[in-house]
Amino acid sequence: MDRFDNIPEVALRWYRGGKGAVLATVVETWGSAPRRVGSQLAVSGAGEIQGSVSGGCVEGAVVVEALEALEDGQPRLLEFGISDGDAFAVGLACGGTIRVLVEPVGAVLPADLLEQLVAARTARRAVAVVADLVEGDRWLTQHGHADRFRLDRSGFEEDGRFFVTIHNPPLRMIIVGAVHIAQALVPMARLAGYDPVLVDPREAFGSDARFPGERILNDWPDDAIKTLGLDPRTALVLLSHDPKIDDPALEQALTADVFYIGALGSKRTHAKRVDRLTEAGFPPDQIARIHGPVGLDIGAASPAEIAVSILAECTRVLRQG
Repeated sequence: MDRFDNIPEVALRWYRGGKGAVLATVVETWGSAPRRVGSQLAVSGAGEIQGSVSGGCVEGAVVVEALEALEDGQPRLLEFGISDGDAFAVGLACGGTIRVLVEPVGAVLPADLLEQLVAARTARRAVAVVADLVEGDRWLTQHGHADRFRLDRSGFEEDGRFFVTIHNPPLRMIIVGAVHIAQALVPMARLAGYDPVLVDPREAFGSDARFPGERILNDWPDDAIKTLGLDPRTALVLLSHDPKIDDPALEQALTADVFYIGALGSKRTHAKRVDRLTEAGFPPDQIARIHGPVGLDIGAASPAEIAVSILAECTRVLRQG
């Protein structure tokens, strides 16, 4: 989980540790706002921060307001923009305007709700936190916001009274084949917000020496994927270039609701892959879900360049379909 995607967990840890915690959430933007609606910043009572609501432009002002909110136990709905002299002084000179909801944990945002949210995220369940900005109530729900879950988009309901923060499961990338490309792809994927998992039955490839500190399953891919599970927030990248290793994972992914499937290999290699899957009984529309050769065609040659092309293609599919 990347440093911008673990905000609820960090806030809960600070709260449980007695430091106090505040969540600040972008609820509206106009113009060239640097962070999307739903972006969050956690602030501890000691002034520590995690996340971002503006890419750095107004964080200082939000931290001051958060610490005051922690003292008086009251929420704040802040607005920063080019017409606001205070905001201009802290750097929001790009013409954008943002509104930020500041909520002290415990006093405004119930601690048990935050605990339930963290538990849902750990279990990879999509949930929404709904804030009634008139009555002050907060609650968690899995229902009634299907379009928002699908688009991964937070926002106000039509009446402007209820703000919905979407918490989809963290992005995950299952990489089959702990090869040299994977050594570049894993840290890039983590920086982009993915939780990478390596799968390779060959312990000489999938070793801690080659991937220090990473999660590695030295199982056959079909068994590993049964353990991990597949869902709409998962990308599967096949890099082993060995049908004995790649195909079992590929066959499971084709019948699952993963958002991206990519497989390493030349056009000729991919044509053979298509033939094998056709013989195995997979219909053309399922086989067509495979991005092969994997990655955007940017002329990539080195392992790092290939990793860039893979991550770029994942991003395009995630955001544009």
